[in-house]
Amino acid sequence: MEETLNILRYDEIVMTEYEKYIMEWEITGEKIIPGPTDRKGRALDQVLQQWNIDETEEAYKKGWVPATIYFLVTQRKSVIGSLHFRHELNEKLLLNGGHIGYGIRPSERKKGYATKMLGMFLATIDKKKYEKVLITCDEDNVGSYKTIENCGGALWGIIESDGKRRRRYWIAL
Repeated sequence: MEETLNILRYDEIVMTEYEKYIMEWEITGEKIIPGPTDRKGRALDQVLQQWNIDETEEAYKKGWVPATIYFLVTQRKSVIGSLHFRHELNEKLLLNGGHIGYGIRPSERKKGYATKMLGMFLATIDKKKYEKVLITCDEDNVGSYKTIENCGGALWGIIESDGKRRRRYWIAL
């Protein structure tokens, strides 16, 4: 029997499970994706405070847009992956990033979790506010672009940005 999965806002998860999730990334030495889930040496209360601020108009002061962190969790509360939803696009996000960034913990990759997480999240988006969302990925990230395509992504184009080629997809809601 397949385990039940849920998408939860950051303030609904068990923080000790977040710590296990993020420590796995740190041990591998990989860049933590999405970046805002990286604790960057901060205490948990500082991480939570930053995520609270990131949801507000305070984000504009740093050149960002308001955004919310979500986690894919099992019924036992284990964190499998995370998703960063940016509530709007600015010029930078239009080129690189889009509305959604996501990542699956290293030990849980290649099990279909990214597609499940993205699909589950897309089903929750307020279709009155958003007709479509933009997602980008590096051109050579086959796993990511297959995930996006599996969730209905239509390739908008491939561009070069910051010295990397990026695929840009729109997903109609």
